Amino acid sequence: MLSPSNLPSFWLLKSEPETWSWDDQKTQKTTSWDGVRNYQAAGNMKKMNLGDLAFFYHSGRERKIVGIVRITKTYAPDPTDPSGRFGMVDVSFEKELNESVSLERIKSEDCLQHLALVRQSRLSVMPIDELSWKYLCTLSKTRVP
Repeated sequence: MLSPSNLPSFWLLKSEPETWSWDDQKTQKTTSWDGVRNYQAAGNMKKMNLGDLAFFYHSGRERKIVGIVRITKTYAPDPTDPSGRFGMVDVSFEKELNESVSLERIKSEDCLQHLALVRQSRLSVMPIDELSWKYLCTLSKTRVP
């Protein structure tokens, strides 16, 4: 039986589709989530555990959740960071959403107003609480094992 300490946590990872898109992720399957240069986002990545799930969010013009990835390697130094201060995690394609969930829709839901996605729109890596995760999966008409 799983205890609360080994239950998966939930996250949201933002990417500009012109830089790295959901289609890129689906094709590549597993990739490093590197290039994060914000201390709060990096701190969130340090809290990720193997098996955690994350929404894949297209930022920029699209502004919508489009898929789900799984954390497959925990925080490690990011070789793309010449300063050596930031790290990365590896993520693997898990599931495409049946319906994307737009930021506009998220902002229209009273029960999601506490999310960093609404309050800190520029943060690129953020936690999602379990109830909000389940609600967003319901909005996307997607069942996650």
